Amino acid sequence: MDSACLLTRPGTSGPAGLPGRYDAVRAATAALAAPLSPEDCQAQSMPDCSPVKWHLAHTTWFFETFLLSRHAPGYRAFHPSYRMLFNSYYNAIGARHPRPQRGLLTRPDLAEILRYREHVDEAMHALIARQAGDAAFDALLELGLNHEQQHQELILTDIKHLLYANPLRPAYAANGAPALPPATPAGWTEYAGGVTRIGHDGNGFAFDNEGPAHDTLLGRFHLANRLVTQHEYLAFIRDGGYSRPELWLSQGWDRVCAEGWRAPLYWEGERDDWQVFTLHGMQELELQAPVTHVSYFEADAYARWARVRLPRESEWESAARRQPDGSPGAHANMLESGHLDTRPAPARPGWSGPAQLYGDAWEWTSSAYEAYPGFRPDSGAVGEYNGKFMCNQYVLRGGSCVTPRSHIRASYRNFFPPEARWQFSGIRLARDA
Repeated sequence: MDSACLLTRPGTSGPAGLPGRYDAVRAATAALAAPLSPEDCQAQSMPDCSPVKWHLAHTTWFFETFLLSRHAPGYRAFHPSYRMLFNSYYNAIGARHPRPQRGLLTRPDLAEILRYREHVDEAMHALIARQAGDAAFDALLELGLNHEQQHQELILTDIKHLLYANPLRPAYAANGAPALPPATPAGWTEYAGGVTRIGHDGNGFAFDNEGPAHDTLLGRFHLANRLVTQHEYLAFIRDGGYSRPELWLSQGWDRVCAEGWRAPLYWEGERDDWQVFTLHGMQELELQAPVTHVSYFEADAYARWARVRLPRESEWESAARRQPDGSPGAHANMLESGHLDTRPAPARPGWSGPAQLYGDAWEWTSSAYEAYPGFRPDSGAVGEYNGKFMCNQYVLRGGSCVTPRSHIRASYRNFFPPEARWQFSGIRLARDA
């Protein structure tokens, strides 16, 4: 399979580092599942979420299907039915088990899935030792590792939704997050605009939807210096934000009425007495921390209420590329930070520009998820990874508090339908200069 259109060259680890990187990514996934019981790993709380057991199997399925079955002569699949059971959306591979029914797969059990992972890992070690250094193989392996990192984040967002469905509101992890100083004061950074190049430049790994790099024309704009906080969003709620149809897009208002939205997902309480469910269980609001679990509709309504707007993805990327240290993870609250929740934006001495561009919360943009000029999906099943979802979705940027640090970059484009709320999605404001 030719993956040249999917990624221009393998990741930065290089052939010598591929075995270690493979083991590290696989171990990180297992560690996220370790605090959970077999019962936790089995259940599915809604069609958009998947059981942890399914995530453990599907990420393994990817390596078995796209690497071992094609590059390892004599490899014997762990179980022939797994090709169908753990296929997500790759129509070119064949039949799939219905997504809303993944939680009904009580067999194979969790122990069997863990044996499946061991079986594939053993075969992958031998294959990497043989094939590392081949550009096409390295690129496909890097894709598989980044795919697994996406599912690491999904394990946490999906288990959070599942635990919240339990009236006991059980915690995923103990609350060990330290207190932090107040958030960076609200402010704006002005950008001159002009012709700006966005998109992946071909240096290192990228998903196909990040390219090709291209020029775009930006007007002068301001970008907020941090994410919208829980305290600021409370003001929107108290001002009747969820009862004022003039603030909402038509489909958003329909959702508010049909589903009874009165606050972000996981908020419980009343006008002056709110709590929020976190991966540490029920907590008091951290008023200086960013608000999360809001839909595009809610983000857009808040921006209208604040008399500004959401940023365009080209504006966000242009600002992100001007960060002083150029490192997405240098100051970011991401998975490796261990907080598993948003934190107030820390002050950065000597820097008055935007904080929290990476980590804490995925930032809704006003940009529809569509192809860049010149985009061409790869042929075959791998070409289904991103391109076929370019319809009725919006782009989010920057990663969240449960995104792996090595997974994010300025050109990364996440995407969800505008009603989605179960991800760690938040709000950064923009305005015209």
